[in-house]
Amino acid sequence: MTSENKFFLSAEGLEKLKNELEYLKMTKRPEVVNNLKEAKSLGDLSENAEYDSAREEQGAIEGRIKEIENILDNYTLVEESDGNKVSVGSKVRILYVDNEEEEVYTVVGKTEANPFDNKISNESDLAKAIIGAKEGKKVKVNSSSGKYEVKVLEIIK
Repeated sequence: MTSENKFFLSAEGLEKLKNELEYLKMTKRPEVVNNLKEAKSLGDLSENAEYDSAREEQGAIEGRIKEIENILDNYTLVEESDGNKVSVGSKVRILYVDNEEEEVYTVVGKTEANPFDNKISNESDLAKAIIGAKEGKKVKVNSSSGKYEVKVLEIIK
């Protein structure tokens, strides 16, 4: 498997995916099967909104199960950062040089990225620029909205 097909997961992210997979298989899948049986019992399937809805839900659940199984078959567990350089799993405080604003981000794999929790994907422009940088290093970030510079202030241990 090539690195492009690898998913980086923290221990917490791995546990969340395993729990979600178990929930989908053990709870949601049986619920949808029951919904399909009930909808079929209502008669004509060509004009049965309940049946159509249950089929759509079944497709979404089966798709998510396959997605999670693929991730679990192809993940790399991210260990705590050693603190010397920014890497996947690092929590880092950076300074946006242009506007003097500071932010703290955790670099995670794309499956765990959540901008509302300041978890940025290792595939984001910012993460690509800071991965490998040491504390005190300034790096240029090339993003779709333009270029800017950040300084790695601290790798939080």
